Amino acid sequence: MTTATLHIGPNQAIRHGLALAGRSVIKIRKNPESLLDVTLQPIMFLLLFVYMFGGALKGSTSEYLQFLVPGLMVQNIAFASLGTGMALNTDIGKGVFDRFRSMPIARSAPLVGAVLGDIVRFVITLVVLVGFAMILGFRVQTDPARFLIAAGLMILFGLCLCWVSVWVGMLVSSPQAVPGTLLVVIFPLTFGSNVFVDSSTMPGWLRAWVDINPVTHLTEAGRGLLLGGDWMAHAGWAFVWALGIAAVFFPLALRAYRRRVG
Repeated sequence: MTTATLHIGPNQAIRHGLALAGRSVIKIRKNPESLLDVTLQPIMFLLLFVYMFGGALKGSTSEYLQFLVPGLMVQNIAFASLGTGMALNTDIGKGVFDRFRSMPIARSAPLVGAVLGDIVRFVITLVVLVGFAMILGFRVQTDPARFLIAAGLMILFGLCLCWVSVWVGMLVSSPQAVPGTLLVVIFPLTFGSNVFVDSSTMPGWLRAWVDINPVTHLTEAGRGLLLGGDWMAHAGWAFVWALGIAAVFFPLALRAYRRRVG
């Protein structure tokens, strides 16, 4: 019996995806150097922006630290999503997906497994960032439940953004081309937002984009959840953006995957 004659229901497809997510976690455990981007980068960004720009932008580094950390949480999640497309492109080059095609599993399982496996990378980058920020003086001013809601919302957004990375990983010819292509998307999302400065200081044409940018909504939701203030409306918009991104790029990624591996 070939995979073409198998009928695989949604529950089986989910189980296959979770099983291959475990493979991604094992790969991380066996190659801890693959975590350098999600462990060193948050620390570097934090030190760079707080101590080089904090005094000029907010008058004090401690005040800017409180303002910056929720936004950096979002930014680091976005950058961590780049690794999904690179890993999948590498697996295709090594022939790993030829093996998957011969197995009685859902066609989407290798992609879903890779995306779900990235939850580990997202959690690690948030723990490193917030932990180091607390050493520098950052304090959550609400409660643990709101902190978990903020982290969960950011991880959900990262999982949806991963489908853009998967789509690009299926289209380009080499793993090295994945981050270069994706930065065209990630830079306008993260630096064209209110992560580093308030949008009220920007010219009107730029503010028009910043105010609808999903990273802006997610950052404002994070600030409300971690520091206090309104957050539900921004969280709602961030949630809608996340579902919209997944609704567009999940089918595009599957189509590109079928064309790539046959």
